[in-house]
Amino acid sequence: MSPKLFRNNENIEQIKLPKTFGGNGYPMSSFYIYWVATTLLVLLYLASAVTYVVKSDWVRETITGFGYPAYLVPLLTAVKIAAVIAILARFNVAISDLAYAGVLFHLLLSGLAHIGVRKPAGALPAAIGLGLLVVSFAMQNAAREVPSPYALARQL
Repeated sequence: MSPKLFRNNENIEQIKLPKTFGGNGYPMSSFYIYWVATTLLVLLYLASAVTYVVKSDWVRETITGFGYPAYLVPLLTAVKIAAVIAILARFNVAISDLAYAGVLFHLLLSGLAHIGVRKPAGALPAAIGLGLLVVSFAMQNAAREVPSPYALARQL
């Protein structure tokens, strides 16, 4: 006789796992894809903000090497942290979408700045971030209760 693996004599066929998240019709895989991409994007931005604080002299030197003024470092640090908060907290969908747009422009300009000074290897984090950003933005309606009007819509 095999040991009982289920309470109340349930059979494994009786257990129904959810195939969608929150009744919104998106598959659970979309939910997980969103959170993995968003978590990695947020970690990239937080690591960047911490680097801006911890190695501020090196960051200032690098940014001025791109032709930008050094006073942008504290502003970029604050904006990166604000973007992370807006995307994760999502207290307002419009502000969250605006944060996504800001991150998009920052990553594009960062990558192009590295390419412009002939250091394409420095553009790799921006390219990875762009990929994560696209996935996170496209999948946000699968994981969030209030949908973004600009993200991918669920096909009926």
